[in-house]
Amino acid sequence: MSEDERSTSSSDHDPDRESESSRTLRALFIERYQDLKSRLARRLGSLEWAEDALQDTYLRLNGREIVGDVRNPAAYLLRSAFHVALNQRRADNRRLNAEEVEALLNLADDAPDAVRVISGRSDLERLKQVMAELPPRPRAILLAARLEGLSRQEIAQRFGISVSLVEKDLRRAQEHCVARFKKIRRPE
Repeated sequence: MSEDERSTSSSDHDPDRESESSRTLRALFIERYQDLKSRLARRLGSLEWAEDALQDTYLRLNGREIVGDVRNPAAYLLRSAFHVALNQRRADNRRLNAEEVEALLNLADDAPDAVRVISGRSDLERLKQVMAELPPRPRAILLAARLEGLSRQEIAQRFGISVSLVEKDLRRAQEHCVARFKKIRRPE
């Protein structure tokens, strides 16, 4: 609101005048409702939004007293309704619409179900068994490569062996694990 529309001088604070200002604004609102609605609809681009904003503005006028004199009551009402409409739009933009809520409700749950958890634990136990069958160095090389993410060069330095021996042990360990897993899944 501009200074022209409303003067809020605290020295003029008179309860009877406030009541008179509020009554005057409500009477003007009712009297000029159609004009306010059409002007607000042009500014907002929607008759429905204008009607909603005017209804909320009227409820707000009834719910509180106006402090100070309103110099231009029609402009004050229009500006108040416009600000109500802007606040409604901001609130609507923060809320999810029905389609967005539905989409959220239909999101797939990535958490594994009980069967997958049990199967995963079973696979982990089998892997532990298969890994235990490996000789210590190939097992350690496989873990360094797959779990620690070390390069072949880093593994060779750690164990004091050549890169080609690291590759050979790693290949044998992987082949052993694959073969044993196939055998476990397809018992003879």
